[in-house]
Order: sequence, then structure tokens, then C-alpha cells
Amino acid sequence: MTDFYTTSEVAALLRVKPRKIYDMVAEGALPVRKITGKLLFPRIEIEDWLGTRHEAAPPAPISQAEDAAEPPPIMAGGHDPLLEWALRESQSGIASFLDGALDGLSRAESGGCAFAGLHIPEPDGWNVDATREKFADKPWVLIEWAKRRRGLILRPGLTKKPETLRAARGLRFQARQNRSGSEKVLDQLLSAEKMTRADLHLLENVERSEFDLAAALAEGRADIGLGLEAAARHYRLDFVPLIDERFDLLVWRKAFFDPPFQKLLALGATERFAEKARALGGYDLSGRGAVHFNGAG
Repeated sequence: MTDFYTTSEVAALLRVKPRKIYDMVAEGALPVRKITGKLLFPRIEIEDWLGTRHEAAPPAPISQAEDAAEPPPIMAGGHDPLLEWALRESQSGIASFLDGALDGLSRAESGGCAFAGLHIPEPDGWNVDATREKFADKPWVLIEWAKRRRGLILRPGLTKKPETLRAARGLRFQARQNRSGSEKVLDQLLSAEKMTRADLHLLENVERSEFDLAAALAEGRADIGLGLEAAARHYRLDFVPLIDERFDLLVWRKAFFDPPFQKLLALGATERFAEKARALGGYDLSGRGAVHFNGAG
């Protein structure tokens, strides 16, 4: 016996569907811990909680297969400052675990999340080929969130201010985690300059978000990195634009129509959202909401 219940186990105890458990978590009605993006329910606290409840739960038996068909309302994938703000500001109740676009793609494929932010470079664009490969026959849709400007972020006081990756050779280069979309963009930009990673002085440690990378530069722990204009502006760092990328949201089709995601979409249609994008800097919202892929499932 473990010290924690899973979501499906708590749902079975209450005789409700797992989605009801996620709603109760969003409302703060259940004792829960979030560990590496997964919801775990302390066994003792849940049993104490159950002991204080006298009302009968509505009968709704659920199979493991049905549980697997209901991915949790979690936003995985790449880190985006505008998305991170919007998830909070909209009060959507969507939890987030933003640890890389490729990580988000894998979690969506395995049923570990209902939403994933992607910015995966491809020969003719962004995200579509990677999505089609895994979700062609599944009920998922790829929706444009925003275009973002990415480039070189420089630490304060840097005397040599490179305008290209080739000119950055010899400088301490701050990397991101392997499963981040920005590392794929870096490989694409290096290839365009007929370079490899061996041509850069890559630091061994990695930073796991756009703001973490910019913070490392602001604190002088690295000289240069590939990041978003929004992160550079937040830390008042010099920025050299290199590429405009498209950040899309991969969404489980049923979750698209549920209240949490609809709250996020509603905020995205407001002037307040547009003002935030302008304040962050480096965003183009002209294609927001465009559908770039729709699975057949």
C-alpha cells in the first residue's frame, strides 16, 4: 500500500468520473499534492476527508479504459510567458507543467495532459509534421497561440556583442533542456550557418524556462543564450533577433469545449490580453486561433 492515491483511485472511492476530481482539485475541495506535474492524493488526508463527509456520492462506476480516455486538464509543453500569465489571469483552473515542447508532445500522446504548447521547427513551418505523425487518427487539434521573436540574449557588460551565432563562438553559451523546442531551433539556426554545437562553448548546466535562461544571463552565470525577446525585455537585457517562431497549442478536442479552455480562449480575445502581449514584447497575435491541424479521431 502506498502513501498516496492516484486520480483514478480517488474517483473510484467517490464513485465519480476522474474529470470531476480535477474540477474538485481546481476548486480546492480535495487535499492534493502536485509532484512533477502529477496529482497525488495523500492517503491519510483523503481518508480523513472522507470521514467528515456524510452525503452519498452519486453512483458513476468508471473503467480504467474510460479513465485513460480522459487526459487531465494540464498544460504541458514549451514555456511561454504570455501563456503562463493567461493561465493564471483567466482563472481557468488548468494546471501547468511547462518543461519543453517535445516533452509536452510525448505527454499528450500518452494521455498525460489535455493541452501542450509546441514550437517545433520543421522544413516548411512549425509543429504540423510532428503533430500529424502522432495524432493523425486521434481527436486532437493544433491551434495557433502566437508568433514569438527569438534571438540572442546577452549578459550585461558584455564587450563583444555578437550579431550571429558564428560571432558567439568562445562565449559561454547557456543551453536549455534537450526536450525543449528552443534547442531544436538552435540546431536549425546552427545548420543554416553551417555550424554544429561543437562550435559553441556550451555550458554543462541547463535552464528549464525562458525566464530562467534570461535570469542566468542577468546574473552573469553565462554570456549569451538563445531566448525570447519577452524574456530579454523582462530582465532589461540586450537582444539580437534571429527568427520568428510560431507557438501553437495542441488541444484534446473534447477539452476544447470544456469551461477551463473556454476561459483561456475568452481572455485571449480581450484587449487586456493584447496589452499584455505588447508589454511583454516580441509577440504577433495576428494569427491567434488559426487551426493548423485537426486529427481525424
